[in-house]
Amino acid sequence: MKRPPIKIGEVEALFRYPVKSMSGEPLEAADLGWHGLDGDRRLALRRVDDRSGFPWLTAGKLPELILFSPQRRRPAVDGDLPTHVRTPQGEDLPLFSQELAEEVGRRHGSAVEMMHLNRGIFDEASISVITSATVGEIGRLAAQHLDVRRFRPNILVASTQSVPFEEEEWVGGVLSFGETDEAAAIGITNRDERCSMVNFDPVYGTVTRRGRLAVGQPIFFAPAAEDRDPR
Repeated sequence: MKRPPIKIGEVEALFRYPVKSMSGEPLEAADLGWHGLDGDRRLALRRVDDRSGFPWLTAGKLPELILFSPQRRRPAVDGDLPTHVRTPQGEDLPLFSQELAEEVGRRHGSAVEMMHLNRGIFDEASISVITSATVGEIGRLAAQHLDVRRFRPNILVASTQSVPFEEEEWVGGVLSFGETDEAAAIGITNRDERCSMVNFDPVYGTVTRRGRLAVGQPIFFAPAAEDRDPR
């Protein structure tokens, strides 16, 4: 028998990363679509000479890429996408400009170009979730004060239980963001082992129902159906 959803906490913070591996931006609210948060990882730098199945330049190959910050000047490009990128030296360069491509290419050592993909450029799944209790516990174990942005989540959860690594119990279940049947929902598919930018695993999710997310929103968890009537 499937158990009813239970409230497990609320949305503590939301983050979007307009350009893959560049710095992200905090949000108070966001629309959740079939391909993750609107505007999340819709842009990436392609390594022009790379013929592999994954030609995107990431911070795993160029760590300083995370110091580049997407900026938004009106009118925005294609809705809410950034129009410029601020370099580590503080220079704002147009998003699709040759100047930006040359600046990153010089640091990387080979040519790159900015690409826009409507469905996003994700390593595994379109949503990443972690609790603040897990971030805090990892920091305690490492004897460091950790910034949650190190883990590059889309959704930071303030858990009611505040138990570290609670996310592992969510795999296979569904998180819904509100009490109604129309509330946005994501299926928790697996632990996140996506890249060197994450030093401990959050969990990945796949959108099962579109909707609106907001900081402070209640979160409910429905486990996978596991008990069946033996008759």
